[in-house]
Amino acid sequence: MRMLALGDSYTIGTGSSPADRWAVQIGVLLNTHGFKLEPPDIIAANGWTTVDLQRAIAAATLTPSYDLVTLLIGVNDQYDGLGPERYQDGFTSLLQIAIGLTSGQAEHVIVLSIPDYSVTPFAQSMDTEAIRSEIAAFNVINHQLSIEAAAQYVDLGVSSQHAIQDPALLADDGLHPSGKMYALWAHIILPFAEEILSHKT
Repeated sequence: MRMLALGDSYTIGTGSSPADRWAVQIGVLLNTHGFKLEPPDIIAANGWTTVDLQRAIAAATLTPSYDLVTLLIGVNDQYDGLGPERYQDGFTSLLQIAIGLTSGQAEHVIVLSIPDYSVTPFAQSMDTEAIRSEIAAFNVINHQLSIEAAAQYVDLGVSSQHAIQDPALLADDGLHPSGKMYALWAHIILPFAEEILSHKT
């Protein structure tokens, strides 16, 4: 079976080793649980907005159909001040692309909420309340669109906020998650992925 992870720094694992990426960790977990999954394909990079990800997918050589596609995007749209309307437009296009990569099986797409980086040391010189509010607004958008499209949705918000109590959940840059945080995410996503792939065995 085949998995594709689409996103930005949170998916490519900026600040962590390739083995620590949550997509890689969930691949290992799935294989441990009896699923025969190839190493996940990943299209993601630090700093990408919804527009950047669309361009990267268009330029990539992909071979659909994928059994599972994940989508985590939007933090850089928020950071760059692009606003909710532009985010909604970009996310809508990406969600349809993701569904298309599963040959139209929307239920085989998992959308992940944008983590709340307002709790990180990196953000403490900024308006943390504004960051929190803007990310929450973006997550309302991606959640509503995912449900309307019949895609799966996983909220990472609470887990990302644990970094307040546990600095080990962050990479050395004080912003991006560490392998420990990605392990939490992998375990949160795991039951959704198992449910999807159980219909493909």
